[in-house]
Amino acid sequence: MCDRRLQVLLVLAMCFAMAGTVPATFASGRSLRPAAESAREQAGSNVADTAAAAPLLADRVVVRKSERRLYLMSGTNVLRSYRVALGLNPVGPKEQEGDSRTPEGHYQLTRRNPRSEFFLSIQVSYPNDRDLQRARRNRLTPGGAIMIHGLPNELRREPTYYEKRDWTDGCIAVSDSDMLEIWLMTPPDTPIDILP
Repeated sequence: MCDRRLQVLLVLAMCFAMAGTVPATFASGRSLRPAAESAREQAGSNVADTAAAAPLLADRVVVRKSERRLYLMSGTNVLRSYRVALGLNPVGPKEQEGDSRTPEGHYQLTRRNPRSEFFLSIQVSYPNDRDLQRARRNRLTPGGAIMIHGLPNELRREPTYYEKRDWTDGCIAVSDSDMLEIWLMTPPDTPIDILP
């Protein structure tokens, strides 16, 4: 299954690179074109003008834990919004390894893993310096391996379980189709703010 995902990603990446843009719709069926681009097409603008539009990429990610939402942002504009599942103990910042809390703070999206136990994963740069200092002060191990990821490759529960509750060990989980959009729309080292 992992090899199939990698092949799909490589084909999609090649297609996007050759076209210089992201597709109008994707697996989720939601429009991926900016509203201005769709309006130009409806107004009868020529195809060359539309194709010259820059790729739709986020310049930062915001997660609002209390809303269970992840936002892909470009400046002050929300490009996409997704429902997320958090750690099993979602209230408050992550304090130590094994507490099943999702961190709170300012991080970056770093390493990407197309072969993880989940449908794609992007690592969050937790712990940052502030997290390390707090852990040292309290004589705790801060933990790590916090990711944004899709569903488990091998579901251990019914699919509805993952849709309706927090179920991770502290990561940020989204649907597989949402994970693919996030993967494609976030460049390396995109800042991510995880808020209460």
